[in-house]
This record gives sequence, C-alpha cells and structure tokens, in this order.
Amino acid sequence: MDRHLPFETLHNFRDLGGYRTPDGHHRIRPGRLYRSDSLGKLTPDTPDWDLFLSLGIRTVLDLRHSWEADRAGRVPAHPSFTYRNLSIEHRFYDQAAQTPDVEPGPYLAERYMEVAEDGTEEIREALRLIAGTDAPLVFHCASGKDRTGQLAALVLGLLGIDEDLIIEDYALTELATPALLADWRTRHDGDSPTWPYYLYAPESVMRLYLTALTSLYGSPQAYVEKALGLDPESLSTTLRNNLLEPATPGSGPPRG
Repeated sequence: MDRHLPFETLHNFRDLGGYRTPDGHHRIRPGRLYRSDSLGKLTPDTPDWDLFLSLGIRTVLDLRHSWEADRAGRVPAHPSFTYRNLSIEHRFYDQAAQTPDVEPGPYLAERYMEVAEDGTEEIREALRLIAGTDAPLVFHCASGKDRTGQLAALVLGLLGIDEDLIIEDYALTELATPALLADWRTRHDGDSPTWPYYLYAPESVMRLYLTALTSLYGSPQAYVEKALGLDPESLSTTLRNNLLEPATPGSGPPRG
C-alpha cells in the first residue's frame, strides 16, 4: 500500500494514519502524524507549499544535525506551525561512500543502535513532543528513512502496532528511492553513490535493529524505560488517547 502524499519535491512524505492494532478494533487517526524527507525542499507560493499548509500541521520536528539543517535548508517559517530541531544522531556517518561489499542489514542496524544509545535526550524529548500534542505533527530527517524510521518504529510500537507492520512501514521508503536517488545525483553532478544500497530500505535493516534493541534492553518498550527514563505504559496510554480511534466496520483490513 502506497502511503505517500502527492508532493512534487517531497518524495517520502507519508501519513502514519490507518495502521490498525492487532485486535483490529483501533487504528491510528489519519491526518495526525506524518513522516517525511527534508521539508527544506519546500518553497512558499508553490503547489507543494499549499498542500503542506492544507494538512493543518502545527509542529515540525526536524531530526537532522543542526549544521545539516543549516546547509540543506529548513522548512520555511510560517505562523501556523512551530519548528523544533532535535538531532537524535550524534555520530555522523556517510552511507553513500560505503563500499559495495557492506551489507545494509548489519551495517545500518549497528548505526541505528548507536543513535539509540547516543541520542537518548533528543529521542526522549521527541517522544514527549509527539505524545503531548493534540494537533497534526510531522517529523523528518534528510531522506525520511533512517532517523525518521527509528522514531516511527518507537511510536508505532508504543501504539501497539504489530512489529511486522512496523517493518513494512520502514520498507515503504523504497517506493521513493528512485526519486531520492535522482535528487542525490543532481546534487552531485550526475555521479552515483559508491554504495549500491544507498537510500534503499530493505526490511532486514529494521528487523535486525528491533532484534538488537530487544537483545540489549528486553524489548523496545523496555528501551524507553531503561535508556530514556520514561514510563512506557503511561507514554503508550497518552499516545493511544491522542492518536488512536475506533476502527469502523469496512474501514479496511487490520494491516492498515
């Protein structure tokens, strides 16, 4: 199922609404929580800008390094929303420059674990921000795959979404990979990245990451408690109250 919204300049902007809990009785409310690639690509007074504003987003959460946001551009300012920059990644790594022999699953899962261990303060604040808002919110990084994927996995897990769906949601980035790669080549004089897996999102990456998180902490929810110092039950209850709604008959299969 393609969840991408029809932007021209944003290739990985998706609504997390519609995913249903395993019992099928509740689903994430559409139009409340979005994930995206860099919103710095938006330009005022364009159809993309009009579409973005029409979503009624009140909070933009940028997960990039501050220098990265300064260099590549931030979302244009507008009085309808607030902007927060929380860099959950502390150790920068250059995926595009990896050699072809580097397997994406183990390599990226290890990098994600570094983010999970380094970025506890920022991840904690991001989860609090998402749980504390009752209005539409979007979080993003550069391609909307790695840092965005990690935060999405935590939020979906706290909402009770099945792990297989969390992994499938991560892999949906691959529908945007050709356009993301085309943008990358444009920025690099037509060259291609050295790493053939760059900007791809195979399911093995998220599966290995969640396995590693569980191996170290006991479960993703235990990570929230032990590493982030948050009460996962209380946080989950708040998220569910704000983001879940009853699933009406005929609203689609439980997978969302």
